[in-house]
Amino acid sequence: MSTATSTNNTDVNQNHCANCHTELLGPHCYACGQPVKGMVRHFSSVIGDFFDTLLAFDSRTWKTVPSLFFKPGFLTAEYFSGRRVRYVSPVRLFIFLCITSFFLTQINSDWAINFGNEKAKAVDVEEAGKGYNDAIENIRKGKEKHADNSYAVAILEDVEKDLISGQASLTGELHELNESLNKIDGEQGGSENLSKEQLASGLNETISEIDKEFLQIEWLPNPVEDWINSKVENAHKNVERVTDDPNRFKKAFLGALPSTLIVMLPIFAMMLWMLYIFKRRLYMEHLIVALHSQAFICLSILIGNLFYSISSQLEGYAFISSFLDSLMALLILWVPVYLFWMQKRVYQQGWIITLFKYSVLGLAYLILLSVGAALTVFWSLAEL
Repeated sequence: MSTATSTNNTDVNQNHCANCHTELLGPHCYACGQPVKGMVRHFSSVIGDFFDTLLAFDSRTWKTVPSLFFKPGFLTAEYFSGRRVRYVSPVRLFIFLCITSFFLTQINSDWAINFGNEKAKAVDVEEAGKGYNDAIENIRKGKEKHADNSYAVAILEDVEKDLISGQASLTGELHELNESLNKIDGEQGGSENLSKEQLASGLNETISEIDKEFLQIEWLPNPVEDWINSKVENAHKNVERVTDDPNRFKKAFLGALPSTLIVMLPIFAMMLWMLYIFKRRLYMEHLIVALHSQAFICLSILIGNLFYSISSQLEGYAFISSFLDSLMALLILWVPVYLFWMQKRVYQQGWIITLFKYSVLGLAYLILLSVGAALTVFWSLAEL
C-alpha cells in the first residue's frame, strides 16, 4: 500500500512544477516561469544545451542566412509581423556573423610591410678574377718550360696579354657594379627609414588627435584621468612595436572591431529613430533594423573572405580567379543597393525621400565609423 502511494506521489511531482506545484503543460511552468530542466543533470546534456543556445545551428539557420543575404528587409518585416520563432534572433545572428567574419579576416589578411631591407650582395672582385690569375700563372710556367721554342713563347705571350686585358676589363666592370649596388642600397635604406618614420609619425599623430578630441575632459575624476593618461602613454610606446611587426597590430585591431560595432549599434539605431521620428516607431524597432543591416554587412565580409581564400588557392586557374573577382565586384555593388532597398522596404516611404535619408544616414554612419575606427586604433595600440 505504501509503495503504491509513493509511486503516485512521484508521478504527481513529475507532472507538477517543483517550485509552485502548478500542473506542467510544457518545458516551462506557465505560472512562475521556472524551467523543468535544471543544472542538476548529466553534464553532456548541459554542454549540449549550451552550444545549442550559443550557435543555434538548426533548421532556422538555413532559413535565416539566405533570406538575410538575398531578401533586403525580409527578416525585419517578418520579425515585426510576429513571425520570429522560425528565424535566428537578430542579436544572436549579428554577434555570430560579426565574430566569425572578423576572425576569418584575421586569418586571411597579412599586414606585413616590406620596407625594402633586403640588400643586394656585392660581388667579390678578387674571387671573380681568381680564374684569370690561375690561367696567367700557367701561361708563365709554360713559357719557362718552352723557353727554347721561340714560336711557342710568342703564342703564349699573346694569350697572356689577352688574359691580362680581360682581367683588367672584368675588374673595372665589377667595381662599377659594386658601386651601383652600394648606391641602390643606400637609397633603399633611406626610403626604409623614411617609411617607418612616416608610419610611426602617423600613428603618433592619430593618438595625439584622439587624446585631444575625445579623451581630454576636464571634469573627469582624477583616477579616470590617470587611467586615460596611462593608456595614451602605452599607445605611444607601442608604436615602435607596430612599425616592426604590423601583423601584431592587425591582430589587436581586428580583434577589437566586433566590440566596436556592438557599441556603435545603439547609436546607429538612434540615428534611424531621429530620421524616422514621424513614423512613430519604437526605438527597439530601429534597433532590429540596425541589427539586421549590420549582420548583412558582416555576412558580406565573410563571403568576401571566402572568395579571397578560394581565389588565392586557385591562382593557377585564370578562369576561376577571374570569375571569383567578378563575384567580388558584384558583392561590393550589392552592399549599398541592399541597404537602400532594405530601408525602402522597412520604412515604406517614397524613393526620393528614402534616397535622401539614405544619403544622410550613410554620411553620418561613415563619420561614426571613422570615429569608432580611430578609437579602436587607439585602444588596440594601448592594449598591445
